[in-house]
Amino acid sequence: MNHKAGADYTEKFKAREVDPNDRGKPISDVYEIEGWTGFNFPGRNNTYSDFKWHWYHFSGTDFNNANGKKAIYQIMGDGKSWSDGVDSENGNYDYLMFADIDFDHPQVVEEMIKWGAWVSKELNLNGMRLDAIKHINDQFIERFLSGVREVMGKEFYAVGEYWKQDINSLNAYLKDVKYKVDLFDVPLHYNMYQASKQGRSYDMSKLFNDTLVSQHPDLAVTFVDNHDSQWGSSLQSQVEDWFKPLAYGLILLIDKGYPCVFYGDYYGVGGKESMHRGVIDTLLQARTKYAFGEQRDYFDHPNTVGFVRTGDEFHPDSGVALLLSNGEDGDKVMNVGEAHKGEVWHEITGSMTDVVSIDDKGNGTFKVHGGKVAVWVKKNGLR
Repeated sequence: MNHKAGADYTEKFKAREVDPNDRGKPISDVYEIEGWTGFNFPGRNNTYSDFKWHWYHFSGTDFNNANGKKAIYQIMGDGKSWSDGVDSENGNYDYLMFADIDFDHPQVVEEMIKWGAWVSKELNLNGMRLDAIKHINDQFIERFLSGVREVMGKEFYAVGEYWKQDINSLNAYLKDVKYKVDLFDVPLHYNMYQASKQGRSYDMSKLFNDTLVSQHPDLAVTFVDNHDSQWGSSLQSQVEDWFKPLAYGLILLIDKGYPCVFYGDYYGVGGKESMHRGVIDTLLQARTKYAFGEQRDYFDHPNTVGFVRTGDEFHPDSGVALLLSNGEDGDKVMNVGEAHKGEVWHEITGSMTDVVSIDDKGNGTFKVHGGKVAVWVKKNGLR
């Protein structure tokens, strides 16, 4: 929703060039440019919507067709300015690319809310991902979701992509939109990225420090990688392959957040099969059958960390123990609950052949190989 491209025709209007690193700083006088801002959709012939877009529905553009110059042009006139309620990077990060939609314009607000409700109803959606929301007026996002939910119901789901590592920025945004949208846990992604790059020198006990899932567990969509973080993308920060099984073990088995599996990690990228699909399948099975009940954390060592889920009465044989190591082989005594006393647990990813006996207090000594993930469940509970 942030921008439009592929206009039907050009229009002439007043604009000024601004500093790409400080969008509030003009670097030219106001002058007339010719921009691709006219959208009348002749093939549509007013089907679905009769709204026509013009230059005054946008706040900026990046190309002057009159002379072929590329720059960040702030569109002037009608009291226009960059939107408030956007990220403060580059002074004001309202502008990202192409023709930037002006969410302070009342006609735009009305049309976009109408469109959001229409596309949700037409496609029978139960939720949507909102891209690039740090570039969009936060008050519009709140109004947009309220408008869509009036039509689709209050349970209509939304997750926003606010790509910033700083947890304080995400906390402030959630407050500004009255917690009406979930966010991707970008800080957790970067923690896992750094862990994968630093190897055994990374302090694994700090994996969840300053993350969205630790501070707003019901509003965090956890992920390992996505289309933006993969190599060759604009936000390149791809988690190293050796660490991905550990990372997916974390997000798929913890009791917090809504985990999201990256298509490329499961189906592969560029026609190549993914090396991670097998372990992700195992982790998904473990999530479905065993990852229930109270969580007990053991993030008490720089290289070997883990947690247990104690299971519950509603899921027979449930309960799981997860252990991760970014250093040497390790082990940890973890308590899975007295309800499991006398049970024998085994490891299901195939990395360990030993079994673990649970004592009368619910303790077991669980092991993990260096640089690996180990997932332990009740032996006769495996189906």
